[in-house]
Formats: sequence, structure tokens, C-alpha cells
Amino acid sequence: MEDVETSKLVKGALLLTVAGLISKILSAGYRIPLQNLTGDHGFYVYQQVYPILGMVMILSLYGFPSAISKITAEMEADGKKLTFKQFYLPVWFILLGVNGLFFSLLFTNAGTISNLIGDKNLMNAYRLTAFTFLFIPFTSLLRGVFQGHSYMKPTAYSQVGEQVFRVFIIILTAYFFMIGKINVYKIGEAGALASMVGATVAIIILMVFFRSDKRSDDNYSNVPWSYYFRTIFSLGIVASLNHMVLLIIQFADVFTLVPSLLDYGLSANDAMRSKGVFDRGQPLIQIGTVIGSSFALAFIPGISKKSTQKDSIDFYEYIQRALSVSVYLSIAAVIGLILIFPETNKLLFQDLNGTFSLQILSITILLSSLAITLSSILQGLGYFKQTAVFILITFIIKWFLNQLLVPYMGITGGAIATVLSMTILCALILVQFKIVLPRFRISEVIDWKALFIACIGLFIYIKAIHFLFPYTLIHSRYLLLIYVLFISLSGAFIYIYSLLRCKVFSEKELQMFPFLSFFIRLSKGRD
Repeated sequence: MEDVETSKLVKGALLLTVAGLISKILSAGYRIPLQNLTGDHGFYVYQQVYPILGMVMILSLYGFPSAISKITAEMEADGKKLTFKQFYLPVWFILLGVNGLFFSLLFTNAGTISNLIGDKNLMNAYRLTAFTFLFIPFTSLLRGVFQGHSYMKPTAYSQVGEQVFRVFIIILTAYFFMIGKINVYKIGEAGALASMVGATVAIIILMVFFRSDKRSDDNYSNVPWSYYFRTIFSLGIVASLNHMVLLIIQFADVFTLVPSLLDYGLSANDAMRSKGVFDRGQPLIQIGTVIGSSFALAFIPGISKKSTQKDSIDFYEYIQRALSVSVYLSIAAVIGLILIFPETNKLLFQDLNGTFSLQILSITILLSSLAITLSSILQGLGYFKQTAVFILITFIIKWFLNQLLVPYMGITGGAIATVLSMTILCALILVQFKIVLPRFRISEVIDWKALFIACIGLFIYIKAIHFLFPYTLIHSRYLLLIYVLFISLSGAFIYIYSLLRCKVFSEKELQMFPFLSFFIRLSKGRD
């Protein structure tokens, strides 16, 4: 019976992981055609709204559902049934109260916020965005209950369905702007409307599963309001900050980048377009972070399970595997992206604007992957509040550094501010790591010689391709796409092959990679 339950959990976790990857790729990918259709000004408008929409999505997918699933699992373990009066209604009211407060704060202060960021035309977009908070009680409650029963299919299907409809509406709106049917600020409003339509689709999908999910309606006496509220607040909001690292950084940019660019000497329109150019890096960083952290996060359930054995060798091996995979993959993503950013910028965004600044910003991939992996491990060990405080400190530092550097260096200063603030976040988390796990040594996680050989090999290979086949000679966007894909895939192969030849990955680590049999053959070919 226990093996069946474990198999169910593993399959459910895998389904959620796949759904999460699909959603993240969609979330990063649609912003490229969005920029192509609307230009840097249109992209700026959307990116001024996106961090709030992203936070809403994380709260509805990860934050509140995690808290509710914990309540559900604990109540079932105690033999209590989830009834309408004692569970669904109280929990829904708490969710509505918390998210209703967020709605009220954003809706009533939309004018103040738009004035603060230097663009009054965004007020309607922020007012519409406020309504997205009102959908969270419905999606979070249903997802949390299903997850508490280890039934992950509804969450996975609703997540993908929500994202598909959301992306479709945003791209359709961008097309209407391109043909001159709407003005540029409707793009921000469309982002909010798309999120509401996506959430409605998610609710419909969840309700279909919920109606077919028959459960007993036995009653029990008291409603533990304080327990519900405490769990929903601590896990729902505090713990979800770990998933918001990149959004928190972007949120600081929303408020400080355009005003600081005005101080740099740009006109209002040029400052907005420069913000749009700066935001080109966000989808690429998001994809790179997915590459750098997703495989590592596969180890997190094992770390949580072994948290009672923190002094065991097995426990430290789990942590070292998670961190080593994260570092190896994210470093490759950083080096590769920096080296091919000119052709990538031209391919995806049609010009070379902001290339140097965005190359600096690419370093964030390594830092965010490391921060997300480390903080996920700490949260798996029960350290939620500490990581949340570190992320809030990072937000304050990013805000301050933007105002300090951008007036003198433009968007390059913004890129440096992001890298410095993320470096501080990693340092804070590493200090906490040393306190929690005194035996942990970051120097023992990485095979530095093998990493150096692989990085040098990747660097020489890409530079050789640039010398033999300069991208500046390619005038077709389709040929440039083939060129970038070839360099990316062949460079990744050379990098991983170098690591395998240096015997970096163990058999267990190789099992995390797709195309397992291919990598195992490569690994055995090294002996």
C-alpha cells in the first residue's frame, strides 16, 4: 500500500514538473513575439504590469495551494472530513479576505503608483490588474485540496490551460496594436484581462475535476480559524516569495528604472523604450534559470525526506548533487548566452540595442539558479521566514542600487544593480546554509578543474564558429535561427561531453537528464 502511494506521489510530482516547465517556457516565449509586434515601447508597457501578474500567478499556483494542501493532508491524517461549513467556506473566506486586501490596495492606489513610476497612462492597467487577485481564492482552494489528496492532474491541466489562453489573448492584442486598431497602453490592460480569462479557464477545468471527485460530507465540531489563517499566511505568502525572486527584482525596476533614466538625461519616451530594451533580458534569464534550477529541484523532495538525518553522509550527498547540477548547467547557460547574445538579440528582437547591458544581466542566470536551489533546500528543511527576509532585503538593495547607478550609467547601471543585489542574496543564503549545515562546503560541491576545462572548451568553440562563420554575414532571420540553434545545441553537447570525460556526474545525477541512455553511453565511453 505504501509503495502504491509513493508511486502516486512520484507520478504526480512528475506531472506537475512537466506542466510547470511547459508554463514557464510559454511564459518566457510569448514575450518575444510580443516585443516583435509592439516594439520596445509596447514591451515596456506590458513589463510594467507583468511583475504583479506574475506574483498573482505564483500565489495561485504555488503559495496558497501549498498551504491548503498541508491543511488538507493533516486533516485527513486526523480522520477529519473536508466539509463545506467547516473547511471550504472558512478557508475561502480567509483567502478572499487576504486577496481582497491586495485588490483594494492596488485598485485604490493605482493612480498614485502610476504617478510614482512616471507614467499616468498606466493607471487603468493597474486598476484592471487588481481584479486578478479576486480569482485566487477559487483557483487556490481547489488546487490545494486536490494536491492535499495527492491528485496532481487537475493542477497540471488547469495550469497549462490557463497559460495557453492567457498567451493567446496577449499575442492577439499585440497583433491588433500592430495593425493600428488599439493604442499602446491597451497592451497593459490586455495583460490583466488575459490573466482573468486564463484564471476563469483554470476554474472551469478545476470544477470539472471537483464535480467528479466524490467525498464524504461528515461533520466535525469546531472551525480552527487561527490554524487556517496562520498556515495560509505563513506558507501561502511567506513561502511563495522563493518563487518570486526574479519578479521581486523586476518589481523594483518597475518603480525606479524609468525615473532614474530620466535623471540619466533621456526624454520620457526614450526612457520608456530603454526600459523595454532592458526587459528583453527577462525571458532569456527566465529560460536560463529554468535550465539551471529545474533538474536540481528534482532532488528537493529527497532532501525534505532526509531532513531528520542532517548529519548523515547521504543527506549531504543529496545537497551536493542538487547544487552541483545547478551550478554546472547555469554556468554553461551564462557563458553561452553572453557569447552569442549579439546574434540572439538580433534574432529575437530584430536589432542589437542594449547588447552590452544585457550581457551583464545574463550573469543573473547563475545567481538566480543558485539562490532558488539553495533557498528551496532551506525551505525543505523548514526555514521559510529566513529566506523570505533575504528576498525582501534583496528588493530594497536593488531599489537603492538602481537609484544610485542608473542616473550615471543608464540601463547598464540597472544590469549591474541586478547582478550585485542577486550576489548579495546568494551570500546571505550561503551564510544561513553554513549555520544550518555546518559541515557544508561550497568548495567541495564543484569539480573546479573539470568546470574550467568545460568552460574553456565552450568558449574556444563558440569563438571559432564566430571567426569561421560570422553572424554579420547572415541577412535572413530564418538562417540566423538555424545558426543560433546550431551553436547552442552543439555548444551544449561539447560542454556536457567535457564534463562527462572529466567524470563529473555520478550515475544518479545522469538519471536526471533527458535522453538518459545517450548520456550514459557518453559517460561509459570515457572509461
